[in-house]
Amino acid sequence: MTHSKHVRERRMLRLLISVFASVQPQRNLKASVVYRSLLSASSPPALAVSGFVLKPTMEHKLYRPPPDVRGMTCLDKEAFTQTISVPALRVPTRVLNKVVKSLKKSTIQRPGLPRVLQEKEESSDFRLVLLDPHRVTSPTSFSEAEAEALRSFSVSQELQYYDLRLTYDNLKSEEVLEAVLPQGQDVTSSFSRVGHIAHMNLRDHQLPYKNLIGQVIMDKNPGVTCVVNKTNTIDSTYRNFKMEMLAGEENMVAKVRENGVAYEFDFSRVYWNPRLSTEHQRVVQLVKRGDTVFDVFAGVGPFAIPAARSGANVVANDLNPESYRWLQHNCKLNKVESKVRTFNLDGRAFIQGPVKQELPALLKNKAAIHVVMNLPALALDFLDAFRGLLHQEHVCEASLPTVHCYGFSKDNEPETDVVKRASSSLGFPVEERCSVHFVRNVAPNKDMMCVTFTLPKEVLFSSDHEDTESSREPAPKRQKCEEATDST
Repeated sequence: MTHSKHVRERRMLRLLISVFASVQPQRNLKASVVYRSLLSASSPPALAVSGFVLKPTMEHKLYRPPPDVRGMTCLDKEAFTQTISVPALRVPTRVLNKVVKSLKKSTIQRPGLPRVLQEKEESSDFRLVLLDPHRVTSPTSFSEAEAEALRSFSVSQELQYYDLRLTYDNLKSEEVLEAVLPQGQDVTSSFSRVGHIAHMNLRDHQLPYKNLIGQVIMDKNPGVTCVVNKTNTIDSTYRNFKMEMLAGEENMVAKVRENGVAYEFDFSRVYWNPRLSTEHQRVVQLVKRGDTVFDVFAGVGPFAIPAARSGANVVANDLNPESYRWLQHNCKLNKVESKVRTFNLDGRAFIQGPVKQELPALLKNKAAIHVVMNLPALALDFLDAFRGLLHQEHVCEASLPTVHCYGFSKDNEPETDVVKRASSSLGFPVEERCSVHFVRNVAPNKDMMCVTFTLPKEVLFSSDHEDTESSREPAPKRQKCEEATDST
């Protein structure tokens, strides 16, 4: 079993968080920012997947909201309008583009605001270049390179001042929410993006402002036309959760692309997590053309469909009737319906039914067999379904299925924990024959892990047939198996 460097770093992070929590019990703004920074620093770059948005806290206070917007629960955009004075340079139009390029770090950067304006006198020879008042407070504020550029273009460093009208449209979502929510409370604009849907997980203190928050998220994120809030934990049976509309159109049928594959589904009735894009890709890349993949908890197909596109034969299952329906739909959408056979069964029934029926013939071939079990809340408990699944046959070790089983762990040693639980469910130790991959941190002190191992023949074949079947196996067949094993 491998012990990754990342898992060791995760343990240290947990220790830091626990120490931090003990001295900073209040979930104030500063605490949440530090916590998010710790998580961000500890996460591998690959986990920064398409669909997940986490925006930084404002560093500069260019905008200082009117006090009367504090506590607003119904969005009044006009109330955020404010006029501020900003520095500017008077620049000849003949060198305007060169000056703007040279001062790109010092010019004002605001949504919907131009950096260059016409002078009041409407002179065609000069323009005003607006500057960031937190970077430029006097003619000496320019860097040496900027000052040299201005001199080379014969532009005076004398500052003009311009009365700039800031409106709601010029503000960032963090600024609006920070102005509205109670002072000192955590302000977040993080959400998961699923097609046109922004999925939030608001905390209790944010709920009185939920509709305003939803409207702000929709206004500030082009393409988002629906904002929802999760109202309970994921149901372990169908892996979906209840949600409430915060803003926008009540259209839950999302269209997304992940790793070049198109998916469509009703987000309110199936499970989809955009943060698992990298993990889907990692496992699918292990699958070769001609391999067989059994996807026990397939959902709408994020493992099954890419595997089929890569040339594998896929047998996919999901208990949720809606997931099963969208799985079939997505197979047709991606033109792999001939490569994927679908079932609507309980995971245990799928293993003891279609998997059991298919395995004997597959074990006689050289092509690899993969079993994917992505139901982290329960999948480890389903491993006992493989006990004595088949009658004893002599097979090549290389032909035995590779299992990729997911699980959550709150243990301080998450990799050890999931392996121990897998061994317990199998009734056979796999500590020395598995690898563990850290997938992502789900919550403080809760990790999602993937344990991968070759299914032991001691588990797969029923022991009551072991001696009799072994004695009947012809010597030439045993030898052929050994030769095939040596050649792989």
